Amino acid sequence: MQPFAILFVHGAGGGGWEWNIWRQVMESAGLRAEAPDLRPTAGTVEGACLEDYRAQVGSALRRLPRPRVVAGASLGGLLAAACADEADALILIDALPPAPWHREMPPRAWPARVPWGRHARLAGTRRALAGADAASALFAFRRWRDESGAVLRAAHAGVAVRQPTCPVLCFASMRDEDVPPAISEAWAAAWQASLVRTPGGHAGPLFGRDAAASARWALDWLAALPAEAGPADAGARGAQ
Repeated sequence: MQPFAILFVHGAGGGGWEWNIWRQVMESAGLRAEAPDLRPTAGTVEGACLEDYRAQVGSALRRLPRPRVVAGASLGGLLAAACADEADALILIDALPPAPWHREMPPRAWPARVPWGRHARLAGTRRALAGADAASALFAFRRWRDESGAVLRAAHAGVAVRQPTCPVLCFASMRDEDVPPAISEAWAAAWQASLVRTPGGHAGPLFGRDAAASARWALDWLAALPAEAGPADAGARGAQ
């Protein structure tokens, strides 16, 4: 297997901790893994902007040696896709879709500061992470943070992202109420990406009972990539 380095990009209201299971799987296989927390450089949550987050992802990715992978979940998936031109492989988990698939997203309204940290509830976390075991739900519940409404509004408004030339792997959770799986499936088909369907809720491949298995599936996918993979190679693998 190529000595990949991998950058994990967390979703809105979360942190690098979201990737703990995946990070353990990847590092145990000898991969270098980084999972930084995205920060509002303006100093306040309300002052954060999507472009600032994207710049943080791009900078962190460029610091990794090649070949390198960028993997993102939810909002982090959109950010990862936007930076994929600088990666050698892209992994998306229940990712917020770019234009034009954003038009199929359920409508949402966001305040200036989304109080996911202050107003976190264990019951709400369990619903959001359908399929996660009790310990994983409790772990996440204690770590949610408030998020910038401006970031979420910009992400949901439709971001233009060019299809990357590197291979792409998409995970779509069948009980996802935040990003309907049909959107992930349509996006994966358009980008000729490999597709894995999982039974849980949003970000289930990170927190669900099958999280470790999902990470190993991604590891096997990376191991199967040719030394010089391009769009034709990605399309040949097809959707699973």
